[in-house]
Amino acid sequence: MSVIIFIIILSALIIVHEMGHFLVAKKFGIRVDEFGLGFPPKARTLFIWKNTPFTLNWLPFGGFVKIFGENPLEGETKENADTESFVSKNRGVQASVLAAGVFGNFLFAWALISLGFLSGLPAPVSMSLPLDNARTVITTVLPGSPAADAGLKSGDAIVSVSRDGNDFILIDKSTKLSLEEVSNFISQSFKPITFTIERGKNISEKIVAPEEGIIANKPAVGISMDIVGTAKLAPHKAIWYGFTTTSELTWLTGKAIGTFILQALGGRADLSGVTGPVGIVGMVGDVRELGFSHLLTFTALISINLAIINLLPFPALDGGRLLFVGIEAITRRSIPSLIFNTVNTIGFALLILLMILITIQDVRNIL
Repeated sequence: MSVIIFIIILSALIIVHEMGHFLVAKKFGIRVDEFGLGFPPKARTLFIWKNTPFTLNWLPFGGFVKIFGENPLEGETKENADTESFVSKNRGVQASVLAAGVFGNFLFAWALISLGFLSGLPAPVSMSLPLDNARTVITTVLPGSPAADAGLKSGDAIVSVSRDGNDFILIDKSTKLSLEEVSNFISQSFKPITFTIERGKNISEKIVAPEEGIIANKPAVGISMDIVGTAKLAPHKAIWYGFTTTSELTWLTGKAIGTFILQALGGRADLSGVTGPVGIVGMVGDVRELGFSHLLTFTALISINLAIINLLPFPALDGGRLLFVGIEAITRRSIPSLIFNTVNTIGFALLILLMILITIQDVRNIL
């Protein structure tokens, strides 16, 4: 089931991205020769809209658009002198078409988070929203930590913790004290602690033994916590807070990706924290247990990550193509098609290699 949900999420994200390219290209009079749902080989043509055939393909992963003249090799043909060609448009139009996919992913994340606020979305007390059913929730679990080994996961609500039958119950405690008391309770013992947690509609117990070295000078289990409740907002507030939340998540995600890239350039990056398709399938299963609202947020986060990664100035990504357009705008000369295609091919090969390495790591983590 997790694999099916993952395919649906991935397909939706890519189709939204490609629809952004498609709509802006058509807006500026650029011909789009095909909008494919899935990847070839083609199964059938579904319909024609705006003079573009929408096709169904056999490989059910995302989609694509064929924009006439986007490939520089087409610029060398006679027919590409047509005003419907991508290369016949000015650099501003070309940049708009290329950036439209990223914008589409941002809008999609905004819509999902707004929908979440309409139906009831988990939110921390720091957002200063009216919250129902606020409780202490595990927000992150350190990989390889005692908490991770015991099966604690992000999104688990802590009902109680106990040690040697001495229960510490969170119910009827103030939210500020709950965080402090749970943290103090953990840090004052090397003995195993029993966590009673609520995950979705299920309540279970996890036994975790605190260790030294995770946090300096005191035992820890490898979790961070926050007070999280459910925010259910009126439509106008849901849309506004959906926008502000999406913007903040985009900024934080961009900073995190930027930091990782700088560490990678300095040879200090840790790939163990990077997750590929196999790992995401497992995460989908975990998030599905927490409920539909968590799945909405998870999908929005992937959409934001996809948008930012596509903006990176790397060949074979939208950001790399935007870089070429910028260079052409400054030099007022087109980049030779041989150079363009060679750089793009190398970039694509490197991306495939990186994806293979991450997938191997995902498999090893599972095993």
